[in-house]
Amino acid sequence: MNQMLSITKKELKAYFGSPMAALFIGAFLVAALFSFFWLETFFARNTADIRPLFRWMPILMIFLVGTLTMRQWSEEQRAGTMEILMTLPVKLWQLVLGKFLAVLALVAIALALTLGLPITVSLLGNLDWGPVFGGYLGALLMASSYIAIGLFISSRTDNQIVALIMTVLVTSFFYIIGSTGITNFMDNNTAEIFRSLGTGSRFISIERGVIDLRDIFYYASLSTFFLILNGISLDSKRWSKGVNTHSYRQAFIAGTVLIALNLLAANLWLNKVNNARLDLTENHIYSLSQTTRDLVSNLPDPLILRGYFSEKTHPLLSPLVPRIKDMLREYGIASNGHVQVSFVDPKYNEKMEAEANQEYGIKPVPFQVAGRYESSVVNSYFNILIKYGDQHIVLGFNDLIEVRQRGDGQIDVHLRNLEYDLTKSIKKVVYGFQSLGDVFAKVKQPLTLTAIISRKSLPKELAEMPKNIDKVANELVKESDGKLRYTSLDPDAEPAKLPQWQKRFGVQPIKANFFSNNTFYLYLYLTTGGKNQRIYLTANMGEAKIKKEVAAVLKRSSAGFLKTIGLWVPSAKVSRQMAMMGQQPRSQYQIIQQTLPENYNLEKVDLSKGLVPGDIDVLLLIAPQNMTNMERFAIDQYLMKGGAVVALAGNYLLDLNPYSKNLRVKEAKNGIDGLLNHYGIKIGKSLVMDEQNEPFPIPITRNLGGFQVQEIKRLDYPFFVDVRAGGMDKKSPIVANLPAVTMNWASPLTLDKKKNKERKIIRLLTSSPNTWLQNSTNIQPDMRRYPGSGFAPGQNMKSELLAVSERGVFKSYFAHRPDPRQVEREKEAKSKKGDKGKVTLPTGPVIKKSPESARLVVVGSSEFINDTVIQISRSISQDRFLNNIGFLQNSVDWAVEDEDLLSIRSRGTQTRLLMPLTHRQQIFWEWLNYIIALLALVLISLYGGLRRRKEKPMILEPQQA
Repeated sequence: MNQMLSITKKELKAYFGSPMAALFIGAFLVAALFSFFWLETFFARNTADIRPLFRWMPILMIFLVGTLTMRQWSEEQRAGTMEILMTLPVKLWQLVLGKFLAVLALVAIALALTLGLPITVSLLGNLDWGPVFGGYLGALLMASSYIAIGLFISSRTDNQIVALIMTVLVTSFFYIIGSTGITNFMDNNTAEIFRSLGTGSRFISIERGVIDLRDIFYYASLSTFFLILNGISLDSKRWSKGVNTHSYRQAFIAGTVLIALNLLAANLWLNKVNNARLDLTENHIYSLSQTTRDLVSNLPDPLILRGYFSEKTHPLLSPLVPRIKDMLREYGIASNGHVQVSFVDPKYNEKMEAEANQEYGIKPVPFQVAGRYESSVVNSYFNILIKYGDQHIVLGFNDLIEVRQRGDGQIDVHLRNLEYDLTKSIKKVVYGFQSLGDVFAKVKQPLTLTAIISRKSLPKELAEMPKNIDKVANELVKESDGKLRYTSLDPDAEPAKLPQWQKRFGVQPIKANFFSNNTFYLYLYLTTGGKNQRIYLTANMGEAKIKKEVAAVLKRSSAGFLKTIGLWVPSAKVSRQMAMMGQQPRSQYQIIQQTLPENYNLEKVDLSKGLVPGDIDVLLLIAPQNMTNMERFAIDQYLMKGGAVVALAGNYLLDLNPYSKNLRVKEAKNGIDGLLNHYGIKIGKSLVMDEQNEPFPIPITRNLGGFQVQEIKRLDYPFFVDVRAGGMDKKSPIVANLPAVTMNWASPLTLDKKKNKERKIIRLLTSSPNTWLQNSTNIQPDMRRYPGSGFAPGQNMKSELLAVSERGVFKSYFAHRPDPRQVEREKEAKSKKGDKGKVTLPTGPVIKKSPESARLVVVGSSEFINDTVIQISRSISQDRFLNNIGFLQNSVDWAVEDEDLLSIRSRGTQTRLLMPLTHRQQIFWEWLNYIIALLALVLISLYGGLRRRKEKPMILEPQQA
């Protein structure tokens, strides 16, 4: 070991004793920093990661290692010192490893000098250090294989230039065979084999923060093989060409071939092992979560996961196929046999292709593939089938991938959050269509269905209701296999127990009609775990409707069922111009209506009857306006029943007018301001403006020589408030892993502490301290008056609350106000005097107080999910709008208490953004990295030179052997 380290020190001193190492490493640093800041346009990407640095590392390392290894043995042969080395009392493998470690140390120094980049990025944004560690480890592993190749080639020639050229060619060969330039012309299976042999393609996995045993063994086997070749090459210089050494030479050659075959076989065998890896990312986004493992391991019936992948597909999709297959296999391993994983190429199986086309609607997608000399169209399958029982979901490439544009104009195709896409689909097929029998099978606590019916005093018009309730209840008792118990209580038969029942269930007598003093009781409750849930009955309900309402409450109380979102959106109005042109109105919230059904059942609700359907798990209100008291009553009473409400209730809406050249907003009137104010949340009648904002393409009119010219300018737009991590409460799972959210034309929220004492409040989103308010609806920049920014400078700046979540006890807005139902019925009674005696069953008295399970999310903007705003944001920042959609999805998940799905989405690859920087600040940080790296290199070179001058020449003494 001492001799080997002595060789290493000797080589390092030789490098730093001349400017050669400094020149080579300096050129590497300049190329690496230039590619990071300029070729990958780091600041324009606005993403806090350093993967662009590692994207160029396989190519940069080829030239760095080539220049560092070219002289190792070539110079020894040219100077005639090879014979001296071979006669020293040092073993051959010690010489090889000594030089290998010396070059590896130089590469490590070169990589260490780039550490300023991740430190800079961490100061400018929330950097995930897992991929950083993985990238540097992968770079060292890849460099070790390149070094072994370079040393072997250097031992075969005494010309340094020849050694450099040959090293670059051979290492480039190992890089190119796995690159897309080669694999694009192959089918999936052949391309996968070539990618497993490529140094660059192997590097991609480690670069993203996943340490895979297969990749480590590949680099280690490549390094080992060429180091052995290096030793044989040096030893062969001592061989004679006679007959006596023929068997010796043959043994060496046979041993080398045997070692190569064994290493190749080991790599091919390990290629099938996909679970021996370590996920270094902060949220372990490339590993299955415990939620997914629990889900697939507890399935009562087999689940089928089948990948349909064509042999020939689009070149950008082909590298994703192995990763998808690995992930699907992990589902199979984690399920303990409950998930059946298979892969099919329909091109070679006509029966499977017919089944895919006819039963599952899976059809090939035509992709245009452009070659160097021609382009062609390839019909390719890229689908995943998730099947459970007779239910299935198919995921296509549009559901699985995301496309991002790089700074050099090229595009990167990545998988989205693959685990989230798969797990949500599994939950949908498994839980979205289960029967009541599955509910009862999972019940661990006793269930009691209690009917409180005054059978004697019940109006004649409702005489059939008790029979229907009894019949449905008895059927459910049989279906539950004894897990549900039915009890019928009659206040007329046992009036002495009525106070006890009133205290337990909170029932009150119902008036037969508003003109009579006759009362009765007709209530139905489901009790589980000591909690009573009311099943709301309406007039003349048949058996089917009663069973539907009971089933909705049962499923809501059972974990794992697909939740239902009740969506209220304003109806689109037809303007006079649209009517004249024969155009139909279009809702401005279509994108979110297409996104939410991926995870939930989505149903539009009609609140005009004062009631939210019983199967609704969360009520989503988008831009509430022009509402009646009956609609407000429905919202209020739904919350009082312990429901969950998400209200996007900004006071200002985008006013789209095709005949206006200026941006305009209009005030949302007759919304739910009164309700929210009663709950202790006041929405201000002003617009929030913030110096920390997202830019917006604004049409600017300029006067050029008397002509009015309109141009589009990317302008800092204060009405697009950019909320970063500092303005989020990271204790809430809604925003815990969101890097940023943009609130567009938002209204400030104010909390009333007196009204919020009984609730847990989380301030989800807060603007920066450089925030001010504007009371007018003029949102168009005025470049004439304010040529710098387009807006007047802000005054009285302070942070403003933009979104809040509350959980706990709410008091009803209608507790001490007229019941809108009674008002409507009185109007009906006056207009229809002949129907005074008709009984219409009320839904009971006004619920004045909610249980602690009630949840409310209020956001001071509805336009952050407006289709027009999303399209504009997409055109500027590509995927920034995904944060807004993710914020709403997280809010819904929290409202329906689907914490499992929320935790998986939070692990996803959300974009980590940089802090806002001016152009001068960007230049400062860029040049600071250049200066620090090169200054550190100069200091290391000076230190090495001084050490070399002070020390005496190293001579290996025989006794050191």
